[in-house]
Amino acid sequence: MRRAIAFGLLMLGICAVNRVGAEEWPKRSLTMINPFAAGGPNDVPARLFAQRMGEVLGQAVIVENVGGAGGMNGASRVAKADPDGYTFLQGTVGTQAQNQSLYKRPSYDSTKDFVSVGLFLEAPLVLVVRKDLPVNSMQEFVAYAKANGDKMQFASAGAGSAIHLGCALMNSVTGLNVVHVPYRGSNPAMQDLASGRVDYLCDIVTTAKPQIDGGAVKAIAVLDDERSEALPNVPTAREQGFEVRAYTWNAFFLPKGTPQSIVATLNHAVVETIKTDDIRKKLGAVGLRLVSEERASPEYLDRFVKDEIEKWAGLIKASKISMDQ
Repeated sequence: MRRAIAFGLLMLGICAVNRVGAEEWPKRSLTMINPFAAGGPNDVPARLFAQRMGEVLGQAVIVENVGGAGGMNGASRVAKADPDGYTFLQGTVGTQAQNQSLYKRPSYDSTKDFVSVGLFLEAPLVLVVRKDLPVNSMQEFVAYAKANGDKMQFASAGAGSAIHLGCALMNSVTGLNVVHVPYRGSNPAMQDLASGRVDYLCDIVTTAKPQIDGGAVKAIAVLDDERSEALPNVPTAREQGFEVRAYTWNAFFLPKGTPQSIVATLNHAVVETIKTDDIRKKLGAVGLRLVSEERASPEYLDRFVKDEIEKWAGLIKASKISMDQ
């Protein structure tokens, strides 16, 4: 009897310690891993969210760029990190969905090695063409590309990048067969498009907007269901009769084994940041769209990642795109 009472008191003590630890988290600064090089399109939301989430959590959130291997290096680091909540990932459609099919042996399983925190951002792609291409609508573009496809080239930020796969999806839906020219990043790809060395590119609205506004390239269609706040005069592909939805997205993930109490606290910080009007306006102005609070839950993100893996796996397999040598 005494042993049973002692054991019960011990377990109550352990539970109390665990509750106190969870309530006190975080006790120090957190590290958000952005799995791409500094200065890229993912840096803008990362740093805005880091600042606001830090305010909500009462501790600094430091953004660390860990690039390489299409984002797998940074994602792998988080997958192997201690599950104490102090290191988390800003994952993307590339790191969490597309890489699972682009590589025969990816360095992590995005459905098993992470705990979902919350989806927070979507960024549509926009079809842009060289300014002297004789087309001004999606219908004209498709007709021209079908007639002249053997002479055309489309650019991307690199083989297997979200930009490459976005254009591959558009080509597949519209029945185009055009040579792909991969670059080492979206900036050099856009520079060659502006110079007329390639014919078209499916870029993220954020990075394409300055070139569109400056007249260096011509925007044909936003590859999404609704128009972009940053490019209100550019119609969607759907408006022009083509069911093409190509995009990137951003979400936060923790290492597997992270306590549920920490996941809930970090998710709360994400939701509070989504609700911040100033951040919504800043991101909307450059073409990034925050998701609704209902879509920011861990449960929604779990389902979303699985659906995204399945969606992109079909295209990657059919297009015979592989990052393995």
